[in-house]
Amino acid sequence: MAAVLAGAVLHAAWNVAIRAGGDRRRETALLAAAAAVLAAVMLPFLRQPLAAAWPNLALSAALHGVYFALIAETYARGGVALTYPLMRGSAPLLTTLAAWLWLGERMRPAGWGGIAAISGGVALLARRRGAPGERQAVAFALGNAVVIAGYTMTDALGARASGAPYAYTLWVFLLSALPSAAWLHRFRVLHRPSPGEALRGAGGAACSIGAYALTLWAMTRAEVAPVSALRETAMLFGLLFARLVLGERPGGRGWAAAAAIALGAAALRLA
Repeated sequence: MAAVLAGAVLHAAWNVAIRAGGDRRRETALLAAAAAVLAAVMLPFLRQPLAAAWPNLALSAALHGVYFALIAETYARGGVALTYPLMRGSAPLLTTLAAWLWLGERMRPAGWGGIAAISGGVALLARRRGAPGERQAVAFALGNAVVIAGYTMTDALGARASGAPYAYTLWVFLLSALPSAAWLHRFRVLHRPSPGEALRGAGGAACSIGAYALTLWAMTRAEVAPVSALRETAMLFGLLFARLVLGERPGGRGWAAAAAIALGAAALRLA
């Protein structure tokens, strides 16, 4: 439980760090680049994925490249309190529906309750009246939820086929830097960072990799469903950090929506 909660804190922290930067596209580029460097340093010391996992790995890297691009566009337009729960909460809903519709997995009553809770929370956030930029941020966040659902299903199969889930994860971070850089290059944000920017990028990358590694480690020590459910507390940590660090004010509606999404996501993981 401590490891999963620590991972949730780290995941929320790197999202807040991107939003806190002056140029969110540049902050995202620095994080992706630093994550690739850290992955390249660690990979030689790990057992490598089996050949059967490489098609999944290639698709996951492409999807992660899109994910980082959409992260940048989302936070360039809207705050963490608005968009982070949308991205985090809508993805398990879409994954569950896809598994039900396409893979024939059964849906228990708790699962339908989770879908209802997430849908209600998303509707509360999406209908919040705000500036035109915030409406675009909602669209980007929901689009990114589709991407997250896509790479979640891809990685669920790829990590199992790899025989080396930690190396598989690091290869995703390494390879996804290429499509991320290709997208962000058009905004002319890929120039030499200052020492402070480099430090922030490395810190964000360490948080991103650490969050995923802690979750994987926890899944080797406990059942997957409760670990996944507890990880959804990242949404609430995201709102808390947005309030304390960024000065964002989610308001009663924001807190209620995030709580509904987090509880619904947890119910889906446990269903």
